[in-house]
Amino acid sequence: MRSISGLCCSAVFSAAFVISSSAIAQNRVETTDLAHHPMEAAFDSGGQLDLRIRSGEIRVVGSDHDKLIVRAGGDQGSSSTDIHARFESFGGVGKLWVGGGPSNNVTITVELPRNSNPSVRVPFGDVELNGISGSKDVELHAGQLTIDVGNPADYYRVQASVTSGAIEAQPFGEEHGGMFRSFDKSGHGKYKLLAHVGAGQLTLK
Repeated sequence: MRSISGLCCSAVFSAAFVISSSAIAQNRVETTDLAHHPMEAAFDSGGQLDLRIRSGEIRVVGSDHDKLIVRAGGDQGSSSTDIHARFESFGGVGKLWVGGGPSNNVTITVELPRNSNPSVRVPFGDVELNGISGSKDVELHAGQLTIDVGNPADYYRVQASVTSGAIEAQPFGEEHGGMFRSFDKSGHGKYKLLAHVGAGQLTLK
């Protein structure tokens, strides 16, 4: 039979666990009108971010703030009232979904901590990543993808490919055009870069 002191210790431990769990509970932020109500959510530097964003002109930008900021604009996007976004995070992992709105002339801007590790998926459009120092995993079905890689020595693995189109990667000394073009390089850095475009242009600068 467990002693009263043992039961008390278990109860205290259980209560502490509940408090601790609630302190790191999942954070959720949502908006149904992103153009008029930009989203802002706390997110610490160094985290993993999974971004699933609708087609359009997509800008993912590193900042010096420990938070995520999402805005919608563009000729039609700025007047739309039905571009919706949802962000969920747990610890150092976050996921953002952006959808809805008009079919074209929409710009989505995502600001995230400069030292982040984003995974980005966009169906169609013009996608650009700037000022991000972590690992990057980006796929675009069709369009133009441009990634500011920073110092090429920061990467231990770089894989870039297009199914149909062109690759320009001056920092890595690579340039390819045509069908099923790719390159794969290894280094001594601490980050990984994966970039793929189905049909279009991939630029690493």
